[in-house]
Amino acid sequence: MNFKKLKKFSVAFLLILFSIPFPILAYSDYVIPGGETIGIELNTKGVMIVGVYKVGEIYPASDAGLKVGDTITKVDGTTVQNIDDMVKKMNTSNGSVTITYMRSDQLKDTTLKLYRDEQNVYKTGLYVKDSVIGIGTLSFIDPNTKKYGALGHEITEKNTGQILEIKDGHIFESEVTGIERSEIGTPGEKNAKLYSDQVTGTVSENTSQGIFGTYTSDIQSRKQYKVAQPSEVKLGTAKMMTVLNGTNVEEYEVNIVKINEDFSQKTKNIMFEITDQKLLDQTGGVISGMSGSPIVQDDKIVAVVTHVVVDNPKRGYGIFITNMLEEADQAKE
Repeated sequence: MNFKKLKKFSVAFLLILFSIPFPILAYSDYVIPGGETIGIELNTKGVMIVGVYKVGEIYPASDAGLKVGDTITKVDGTTVQNIDDMVKKMNTSNGSVTITYMRSDQLKDTTLKLYRDEQNVYKTGLYVKDSVIGIGTLSFIDPNTKKYGALGHEITEKNTGQILEIKDGHIFESEVTGIERSEIGTPGEKNAKLYSDQVTGTVSENTSQGIFGTYTSDIQSRKQYKVAQPSEVKLGTAKMMTVLNGTNVEEYEVNIVKINEDFSQKTKNIMFEITDQKLLDQTGGVISGMSGSPIVQDDKIVAVVTHVVVDNPKRGYGIFITNMLEEADQAKE
């Protein structure tokens, strides 16, 4: 009798144990490193104000309280997805419109007065954009989910310095055509030809750890590398994978000189120094467009290039690959 009671108790206890939730990371133990230069196009949520101009003797945008960095989301109560939507709505107005806009995560309303020029075209006093285009480096592809990450840092609007709130976007093929070398105080950059009709993936998120989405091209023949945990990264020799000419991904020697032991930090987790003379002769150090280049150590992918040290371009910062993979897991489809 006592044994039966104990048996029932034991079963119940086991059921309780197995019902306790614990975190499970969805990303794979092995991922495909990138290294190739990609074209990137992002579409913003709404229409971003990037400048203002004078109409006659006044500034209509400033008079309405609008500022560079504001994002217009509605005109006269109608949602606007892009510049065409905004223009169409303004062209049917009676000379003024109610603008709903986002500033510092707060929605505001104002009245914008419009002015017709001699060609009967409305002047708003606003310079706006609804998309951005540029280049970066693909960091990784998860072979099981086909989720990818690139850049290792956010994309900002260059006139405002603000992170872009995006609606969607895509990545596509690109070919490096030239290099502008880095000098002390002046980071260099890759020049590239973009093939926007050769789409390789979608973009769903733009975050401080990079851009993320779903890779849509074939990955069958690509080599996989084991993912290193932050505790496995060590000082010393490693290799960076990137493109300096055409579409050919090559490996270059770097030296990891510092590791941020605070593993809760999500960016700038390591500092590295380029030691490969071939790379230094061609680039002078870390250059723009190199962001996202994977760093491999002991046949494991450990980190991704994010920033150059401006006063010493031979050095740069990297983000742990695990931080990007965790962010990719949380990205919407």
